[in-house]
Amino acid sequence: MDWLSAPDYWLSRLVLQRLLAAIYLIAFVSTLNQFRPLLGADGLLPVPRFLRAASFRQAPTIFQLHYSDGFAMTAAWAGIVLSLAVVVGLVEQGPLWMSMLVWFALWALYLSFVNVGQAFYGFIWETLLLEAGFLAIFLGDARTAPPLLIILLVRWLLIRLEVGAGLIKLRHDRSWRDLTALDHHHETQPLPNPLSRYFHRLPAQLHKVEVAASHVAQLVLPFGLLLPQPVARVAGALIVVTQVWLILSGNYAWLNLLTIALAVSSFDNGFLDDILPVRAPSLDAPPPWFNLTVVALTVVMAALSYWPMRNMASSRQVMNYSYNPLRLVNTYGLFGTITKQRHEVSIEGTDEPEPGPETTWKEYEFKAKPGHPQRRPRQVAPYHLRLDWLMWFLPLSRHFAQGWFLAFLVKLLRGDAATSKLLHKDPFPHGPPTFVRARLYRYRFSTRQERRGTGAWWSRELVGEYLPPLTLDHRVAADPGDRSAQHA
Repeated sequence: MDWLSAPDYWLSRLVLQRLLAAIYLIAFVSTLNQFRPLLGADGLLPVPRFLRAASFRQAPTIFQLHYSDGFAMTAAWAGIVLSLAVVVGLVEQGPLWMSMLVWFALWALYLSFVNVGQAFYGFIWETLLLEAGFLAIFLGDARTAPPLLIILLVRWLLIRLEVGAGLIKLRHDRSWRDLTALDHHHETQPLPNPLSRYFHRLPAQLHKVEVAASHVAQLVLPFGLLLPQPVARVAGALIVVTQVWLILSGNYAWLNLLTIALAVSSFDNGFLDDILPVRAPSLDAPPPWFNLTVVALTVVMAALSYWPMRNMASSRQVMNYSYNPLRLVNTYGLFGTITKQRHEVSIEGTDEPEPGPETTWKEYEFKAKPGHPQRRPRQVAPYHLRLDWLMWFLPLSRHFAQGWFLAFLVKLLRGDAATSKLLHKDPFPHGPPTFVRARLYRYRFSTRQERRGTGAWWSRELVGEYLPPLTLDHRVAADPGDRSAQHA
């Protein structure tokens, strides 16, 4: 069964595995730092409460067997250690079955977090990492020739990601069709980075070129991945270029880095030899049991592809949907609708006994979400700040606040130390505030004149009240996610 092997992709397999392991490492570090205050037993969306309502069949996770915050942190540390072992090449020193076991453990551990992560783990790059990580189980080790079918399945994943994203744009928002979407998106994207303001200030004609290039990258180039070399590697290289452009212009967690990793599957040894001076070892043919496993997996993945293909062909296409709790063969897509104005919810507190017209309110600053106009946007990707991302969704619909936002405000009123670590600046380091409130602002990037005159990166204008002043000792009837009265 020599036709199942692809020795010409040994180096691309090596790069793909190391990049995936590095992304797993980032994901587990992000989990270690954020999971407990967001989803722990005393978090904003507690996992124990979720598990009481979800069966193992609905949400397969090791936490169905046992949950405690300590156990969750141990699982995150296990993911970190295993990821590092792959990144530095330790796993390659063992047999094939050991490599598969390590990759399976990484996938199962991260699946366990995603399946209990609720709103805080509902992002496209979470399921994309899980699907790519599952395929990595079957990529083989350094001494075994890469399986051709798995290389093709990785490309198929990249095709679904790019084509799904391209179709959702054309179907859902006219600004993508008339090439004006990037007149707004660099400014209104969830977490702008230090260069986003300069991308936003590009001439309108260059924005049109950006959008046109995006359509080509998502709706034309992916099909080149199915063609023989050198067409496949040219298509992959151009996709990498577009992802680097996105990395420069914004913060999208590890989505762009993971897309680059998937595109590496299109590079054969002849292409990568000129870039990476790594000599391929003498490769063994995969054992028969491994070949049979790969063939069986390919059949299953082909069958599961029916649902995302039907979704992409539908005029009612949906974004980012998993058809099974194992998060395999998903539907992808993002930014089907472009927001034309940037609105931000600002949270303020006061330690005065009763708020009034003369009350001094102090603003909480998030790690990357726009806040004070003088503060420069940060580069945080490929790290993922889950709370900052969810804050971006609040002005779009009150539905996005349901369940966690009021709990977050209560944590601030209690001066919860773990929650404060999710923020860049807590204006009440010596004791909690007596009241907090939320206000809605309209933001725009400062003009060149404003930037020179004031040093401000942003200009903001108060729109109105998002949530009235709240305190711990009265009933709240203004939860943006649930209008029923609740006790804070």
